[in-house]
Amino acid sequence: MAQKPPSSNAKIDQLNELKKQNTGEALRQDSGVPAVDNEQSLRAGRRGPALLHDPDFYRKQSHFSRERIPEKVVHARGFGVHGEFELTKSLRHVTKAHFLSEPGIKTPTFVRLSTFIGSKGSKDTAIDVRGFATKFYTQEGNYDNLALSFGVFIIKDAMKFVDFTHAIKPNPKTAVPQAASAHDTLWDWVVNNQESAHMVMWLQSMRARPRSWRMMEAWPINTFRFINAEGKSTFARFVWKPHLGVHGLLLEEADILGGVDPDFHRNDMIEAIQAGAYPKYDLGVQLIAEEDEFAYDFDILDDTKFWPEEVVPVEIVGTMTLNRLVDNAFAEEEQSSFDPASLVPGIEFSHDPVLQGRSFAYRDTDYHRLGTANINNIPINQPIIPVHNNQRDGHVRHDIDTDMVTYHKNSLAENTPSDAAESARVSDYPAEVEGHVTRQLPSEKFDDHFSQARMFWNSMTTVEQQDIIKSFSYHLGKVVSASVRQQTVDMFANVDETLAIELARNIGVNPPEGTHVAYDEASPALSMTTTPHSAATQKVGVLIGQGFQDDEVRQTLDALQAAGAFVHIVSDKLGMVAGANGLELPVDTSFVTAHPAQFDAYYVVGGSSEDQKLFDEHMTEFARMAYKFFKPIGVASTGETYLNLPTEGQHDGVVLAQHESSFGDAFVDAIAQHRFWDRV
Repeated sequence: MAQKPPSSNAKIDQLNELKKQNTGEALRQDSGVPAVDNEQSLRAGRRGPALLHDPDFYRKQSHFSRERIPEKVVHARGFGVHGEFELTKSLRHVTKAHFLSEPGIKTPTFVRLSTFIGSKGSKDTAIDVRGFATKFYTQEGNYDNLALSFGVFIIKDAMKFVDFTHAIKPNPKTAVPQAASAHDTLWDWVVNNQESAHMVMWLQSMRARPRSWRMMEAWPINTFRFINAEGKSTFARFVWKPHLGVHGLLLEEADILGGVDPDFHRNDMIEAIQAGAYPKYDLGVQLIAEEDEFAYDFDILDDTKFWPEEVVPVEIVGTMTLNRLVDNAFAEEEQSSFDPASLVPGIEFSHDPVLQGRSFAYRDTDYHRLGTANINNIPINQPIIPVHNNQRDGHVRHDIDTDMVTYHKNSLAENTPSDAAESARVSDYPAEVEGHVTRQLPSEKFDDHFSQARMFWNSMTTVEQQDIIKSFSYHLGKVVSASVRQQTVDMFANVDETLAIELARNIGVNPPEGTHVAYDEASPALSMTTTPHSAATQKVGVLIGQGFQDDEVRQTLDALQAAGAFVHIVSDKLGMVAGANGLELPVDTSFVTAHPAQFDAYYVVGGSSEDQKLFDEHMTEFARMAYKFFKPIGVASTGETYLNLPTEGQHDGVVLAQHESSFGDAFVDAIAQHRFWDRV
């Protein structure tokens, strides 16, 4: 029997049964009738009017008019990819979930990556929180793990989600700005809902500008319960940790890329998977014993609070590999539906007030968006195990149920489908409740809005703090209301006085009168400088012309490819560039179609061109921008003339071939560092 390719699994096999290909076939209408003329409408005479009874035109046009479905209210811009999760450490002691029970168990997954604010047509690099929704097709049914690229949420009760969303969306009068939080209504909402402080700190950091989906952590933000076979409960949170580490874009880079390549993150994921450099993420869990629910200085049910790794350690239990692109974006990504209430035995809700609301909102939204209650009949949402129940009919029902009996209990069908075994029970943990019906929050700790926001600030390096100040200044600099700007400065003085003072200076309001809360704790794991760094899959632009030094360039390219870097040849025009001794390299992109922000590092070679002046200008500009953005620059023996380095200060990350006997290795080492923040 032929071995399945790495990207095949039970879910892919299921979807393959439904795929069809039209290439090489004759046209037929959806009724199966041959379509003989697909270009001309039926007319009354050669120069007469088109006839309404033309079935070919009517069906073609009417189907086209219905091709689009309502986009998601939030997370509208999405990208789907298939993968597989393999458990490496058993969690049987805390949960009876089968896919978390034995090391080696592999579970098909489907992941939808998204931005929160913008519409489907917005840009990938918007300054925004990202969605990282994972559907596990387990042997006990679908389990949906809905994560965000921030470890906290902006509200502490689901009741406020609609108001927050209205505030961050475009002005309803003008429908601008799109996919942006730099406007009055969002910041007016922030200062009047100060529980938002912690997530806003994340939003102003580089975590809101990921370099790649492949370099992004993600947290489901909610608190769940694990239930083991003995019925014991343990509080749990999840986190996804990318093997490539966590890396971000500068504010200016994100803005530039939104214009020159709105699909930057999509193209990045496509390139990696097509190259076989499959993105990998470790799944971690944080566990808190039931009896320790109140042992922390934060409420573990509060989604505006983070569980610091130094306080609640992350235990890595498995790895997910994304290894297959979708075959049809609409059928798989757009029709995918994720629901926090899609749980499997062993994973249940806690009394987390945001989770309680999410469990209703997601499925309710998709009933409207997908137009049917039969959401799990849609192929991408179907479990990989047989489903038997008494649900019937409804819009777009695909199953042909042949039973006469469609109710429970019954004797005509021997009371089948029957109740599942008691051990498979979900969402029935007998958690204690007390008190009276109320709208009060679970505890007073929910009202501490600034301690963890300050912890986030304390955890940042000086470079990261300056980046946060710049981002705050950028966003609030676009707020028209001076009152809102002033209120924001006063609010974030509670997080850090220096932050607020610098911000006030930058946006033209008075410095704050107060100071930050007395909280000195930090979580070093939150700093992106502590993350893994590697040259693998870093995108290296090779700036090159005709007549280059063959051996020198070949050796460098070999070193880059051996390190797993993605090499792109950039020149003045497409075609081939040839070395002095005949080595030919195909040009991937030209100076006209590329931009310096699109690459992680540059190898500056130079050469000759028909328009030498324009070629030299492009070379110099690309090198200048790379230096400005703190990126590694490798300079061939022929490339130094294109550098205009400052006469003073450090030139870290600029590797000169003439000064390095092992230039290729030194350049790869520089690429692995990603940025050189001490550069002047």
